[in-house]
Amino acid sequence: MTRPAGLQWEGEAVDAAAASRAAAELRELKAHQTGEPISVGNEFSEIRVSRVETRNGARLLIEAPKSAQWVALCPFEVEALTWQNAQTFSAMIGHPFGPLFEGDV
Repeated sequence: MTRPAGLQWEGEAVDAAAASRAAAELRELKAHQTGEPISVGNEFSEIRVSRVETRNGARLLIEAPKSAQWVALCPFEVEALTWQNAQTFSAMIGHPFGPLFEGDV
């Protein structure tokens, strides 16, 4: 389905630029992938994890193919996941694609 010529939404150019930057960043990360990615999934989700080398050291690139979301975490950020309890993860799942705390962007 195509939209009528000239029809845009407020912030469309900003969103398009952000998406373009994110796609370029992901391509750059994948260009420095070491080893083969590991996929893990169940009936609710599937993720792909790979190690990537950056100028600031190794990161874990975690991708959710169905939603096209991704994040690259340093070892300290991954360790911080181990400090959390089930309530933290429940709160994150309960508010997907948004900040965990009010005022975060």
